[in-house]
Amino acid sequence: MVKIAVAGATGELAREVIDALFATKRHEITLLTRKNAPVGDSTSGITWRTVDYGDKSSLREALLGIHTVLSFINQQTPGQSGSSQINLVDACIAVGVKRFAPSEYGSDSKEDLPFWAGKTKVQAYLERVNKDVKVLEYTLFQPGLFLDYLASPHKTAKYVTPLDAFIDFQNRRAIVVEGHEDAVMTLTTVQDIAGIVARAVDVDGEWPVKGGIMGNRATVSEIIAIGEKVRGGPFAIDKVKHEDLEAGVLKTSWGLGKRHPSLTAEQQDQLAGVLKGVLVGTLLSCVKGAWDVGDGWNQRLPDYAFSKMEGFLATVWEGKP
Repeated sequence: MVKIAVAGATGELAREVIDALFATKRHEITLLTRKNAPVGDSTSGITWRTVDYGDKSSLREALLGIHTVLSFINQQTPGQSGSSQINLVDACIAVGVKRFAPSEYGSDSKEDLPFWAGKTKVQAYLERVNKDVKVLEYTLFQPGLFLDYLASPHKTAKYVTPLDAFIDFQNRRAIVVEGHEDAVMTLTTVQDIAGIVARAVDVDGEWPVKGGIMGNRATVSEIIAIGEKVRGGPFAIDKVKHEDLEAGVLKTSWGLGKRHPSLTAEQQDQLAGVLKGVLVGTLLSCVKGAWDVGDGWNQRLPDYAFSKMEGFLATVWEGKP
């Protein structure tokens, strides 16, 4: 049993992980939130605390006695750019927290994903503070793309909203970078991500810094083939050129249509441009291998049984028009 603090505890993925942690009945869990903590929560083993991520003394007080901090802080909040998590890291070090997991939960490299610039900043900061002497053990939980997104618009997780992706199972279509059909992606279900994080808390020995969670590893062409099989027909393919993407040009007959729940009102007003940037960045980063995340946590938890992509998607889409 360890004492765990979850930062950004009201986020969708955070809530999936909290449920998985609570189900183990092994830990004391403190949930940190910027908003007023819920009143009257009597769930055994769970405590809510309101914190100011801009106030390190507030964070230090909240983290006294905590062993492991799991962060799900929204990295798209304007003006944050990782500063909230850097303050959280400093507070962890100051009070002797042993383990920290920053708000990752996606690709490895973020080179072509400017909306995740805060993640890169935090990763660099963790490397810097541990350069000479390790002062905080940490892991980068990186599961690739949520496999649940290929079920969109059908919700397959308790909290996480299914978003659109460049392979659209509902409408039997995909966008492919010409000449890069064999680019590799990792895809992992939300349930498996939560399951791995919950088990990682109990792992003896040091956490791997590169915390790849490889539920499934497949090429873009293999994913499309699975789509055509479970959807019972061919996918319409839009091909785009790598050089166009590098120039920020997207020549397709369709684009992403769903907003992410973490987008602010201002970002929602600029939704078309935001989603175009997400799509361009995802396609570019896929070509460059950013979504082939590795298997650091598979190696540490070799007995964990991941959901297989074809079976998962066949179940989701069975009988759907």
